[in-house]
Amino acid sequence: MLIYIVEDDASIQKLVEYALSSKGYETKGFEKGKDFFAEIEKTIPDLVILDIMLPDIDGVTILKEIKKDSRFSELPVMMLTAKNTEYDIVSSLDLGADDYMKKPFSVLELVSRVNALLRRNKSEKSDVLDFEGIVMDLQKRVVTVDDNKIELTFKEFELLKYLMENIDIVFTREKLLNEVWDYGYEGETRTVDMHINLLRGKLKDKRKFIHTVRGVGYKLSSRGAYEEEDN
Repeated sequence: MLIYIVEDDASIQKLVEYALSSKGYETKGFEKGKDFFAEIEKTIPDLVILDIMLPDIDGVTILKEIKKDSRFSELPVMMLTAKNTEYDIVSSLDLGADDYMKKPFSVLELVSRVNALLRRNKSEKSDVLDFEGIVMDLQKRVVTVDDNKIELTFKEFELLKYLMENIDIVFTREKLLNEVWDYGYEGETRTVDMHINLLRGKLKDKRKFIHTVRGVGYKLSSRGAYEEEDN
């Protein structure tokens, strides 16, 4: 996926580009609004990360122009700016921004929010998740592995869905417990390990894509060394 970063601070632009590139995204940075507009006429990205204070056209004006153009109106836009008053935030969201992050910011949180925006945008276009021969029909709640249907429990389905919506992202057991079992669940993180093992068993040869990251948790990925722990 292609992400445009409109940011006049070169160090921040490079930091964001590096963080997103390391997660497999293609990025392109712009210091000025006019350069951004010239490029978007050629290629429409999947997401725009936009600063407000720019040397030529301010970010709010850019946001307005994006949202009023039918070609770009559905394009997700994340504001990333030092302007952090409630008025700035509400105004940007009212104009159509999909998210708003304040500087200074956490790189991990930025990547997580980008993933969420792109995931949400993709889910609005498709109710099917497809990864390395694992296909999830979210409407029918049917899962196939290499065209063979497998039976999953409700939580196994939700766990696999969450992992497939966040490819290459490492999640702690606590995070998975909170997201899949919800924040009110009072069970132990061992529950996650048990469901991961059951899910691996049902995925058979595809089990290799569920990676254990020692001391952290789990991720779904086709890259890196496969590892399983004796849970």
